[in-house]
Amino acid sequence: MQPPSHFTVLDGIVLAVYFAITMGIGFFFWRKSKSVDGFTAANRSLPGWLTGLSILGTYVSSISFLAVPGRALSGNWNAFVFSISIPFAAWIAVRWFMPFYRSGGHISAYEHLEERFGPWARIYTSACYLLTQLARIGTVMYLMALPMNVLLGWSIHWIILVTGVAVTLYTFVGGIVAVIWNDAIQTVVLIVGALVCLVIMITALPGGFGQFMELGITHDKFSLGSYGLDLAAPTFWVVLAYGVVINLQNFGIDQNYIQRYHAASSDREAAKSIWLGALLYVPVSAIFFIIGTALFSYYTAGAAVLPEAYQGEAQADRVFPYFIVTALPDGVTGLLIAAIFAAAMSTVSTSLNSSATIILSDYYKRYFRKNSDERSDMRALYITTIIVGILGTGIALALTKVSSALDAWWLLAGIFGGGTLGLFLLGFLSRRATNLTAIIGVTCGVVLIIWMTLSPKAGDWFSDSLRSPFHSFLIIVFGTTTILIVGLVATSILKPGKAHTS
Repeated sequence: MQPPSHFTVLDGIVLAVYFAITMGIGFFFWRKSKSVDGFTAANRSLPGWLTGLSILGTYVSSISFLAVPGRALSGNWNAFVFSISIPFAAWIAVRWFMPFYRSGGHISAYEHLEERFGPWARIYTSACYLLTQLARIGTVMYLMALPMNVLLGWSIHWIILVTGVAVTLYTFVGGIVAVIWNDAIQTVVLIVGALVCLVIMITALPGGFGQFMELGITHDKFSLGSYGLDLAAPTFWVVLAYGVVINLQNFGIDQNYIQRYHAASSDREAAKSIWLGALLYVPVSAIFFIIGTALFSYYTAGAAVLPEAYQGEAQADRVFPYFIVTALPDGVTGLLIAAIFAAAMSTVSTSLNSSATIILSDYYKRYFRKNSDERSDMRALYITTIIVGILGTGIALALTKVSSALDAWWLLAGIFGGGTLGLFLLGFLSRRATNLTAIIGVTCGVVLIIWMTLSPKAGDWFSDSLRSPFHSFLIIVFGTTTILIVGLVATSILKPGKAHTS
């Protein structure tokens, strides 16, 4: 499936130099990452604009750069509704979540849940987080491997394996400060590269921008989805509800974001980072949806011929990489491929770093070495980084068999999220909620999540009347809502007590 690429010597030089710079940033900050606080929180010294670009980079990973155009190409702008929900979640984060975490001082996003409800709450939420990060690592690595596969014709499995090893080693030396700096750099390069691609696509159309709009409107490519109340389909309202819950979970209980709150030098800088990342992502994500529609117009209008091997919904994620390696000017192709690769490394490195931080804080120091010293803590961080890297690479290999990486990522994120936001909100909103009422709420929520996840795929185990009629995006929405509402109702019925403390 290798295209007639014009990948030149100049592209190769740009790719090599860019990769060297990316790795150099990691080694440059090595000395600042040799302590636990440096490795996990950048010694709490970074400016808001830098952490804000890093938050934006967490969104603008290879998932956005490749999967979103693929989704818009094969469908419409329905998934853009997810982006619309982000400013609302950011406002809540600035008003309540960020001050809560910074005043508490805990590097783990889940340590306070143990103080509120007991050890089980910390284990439950941290385990769900780790599963979510494994899914994220796998998705990002798979989508990064696509353009390399298209460009070089190498086996996508070998690309994923080599990348898994490289990014795990990179995480060792850079720590969170190198990850944040690389996030910022990759984000700027990816956005500029996306704009260059968009201009080339539209100007190459025989009818220019007018034809782009005409084809998009004719084929309903700009639609945000149905506004009906069908809960079995990804309507506007279903995606909006999913986006609100996922983004509240991101800003409220996702370790990736919590570590960035701590990495900022002050509350004001942390708030600035949240607003910068959230408000910029809305127009930036729109660019990627426009690219998907422009790709459709570009090949539909005959500006270039799309080989049969790249046609069909199952190949949609591969079309933008194909365009990158066959239509961009010399040097730009190499720069964009390098930026995609480096951004994926940075995103995966963030997940590896945060996962290792959680394992250290919530498991190693909590249950195995409560009085461990700095040296043993750093050793634990390194070992867990390797383990998470291996598991994430395995998931990336498994994703090579799915048709849409974006759908797969959203489904996995919704399932593994496990309604953890519901437990967090229960403790955050109700001072009367107790260990018992939290357990009741979580039990009901998890049962609902299991039923909604498994019943549509359980064959003869469930009759048609017992299968979940709801779209998979609503798994985390209903799971979160159930935990919160059942917990509040149980609290009002049962005798109030004091929250668990440890």
